[in-house]
Amino acid sequence: MARVTVEDCVLRIPNRFELVLIAGQRGRDISAGARITIDRDNDKNPVVALREIADETVPLDALRNALIQGLQKHVEVDEPEEDEMDTFVPERDLGFENIAGEEDLGDDGLTVSEDGVDFDADAAGDLGDIDVGEE
Repeated sequence: MARVTVEDCVLRIPNRFELVLIAGQRGRDISAGARITIDRDNDKNPVVALREIADETVPLDALRNALIQGLQKHVEVDEPEEDEMDTFVPERDLGFENIAGEEDLGDDGLTVSEDGVDFDADAAGDLGDIDVGEE
């Protein structure tokens, strides 16, 4: 049986639920290879973690931060805003603009409309017979 009780640890961490989370985090850290700060005495990692918390040999703030980072699902990443992205993306010049607001791409007969969609202007009239599934 463990030589440490929860009552020894509650003096340092009053909330029992937080104590369980922090002791679990410390136990995982020990399993991952973290250096223990007390003598093991043939104890398992959860017992060593509770003894370290009771003896106040581990920094609780670092354990709390590691616990929070481990439980986070969404990690915020600083991404450049749209204005900053415009400076990195050069303007596209695809060719001469037609009267209909389309840019001619060349000899293959494909054109790019204002919304950037490629289409064949000659075959566009043939699409009236095709059912595209719209109701």
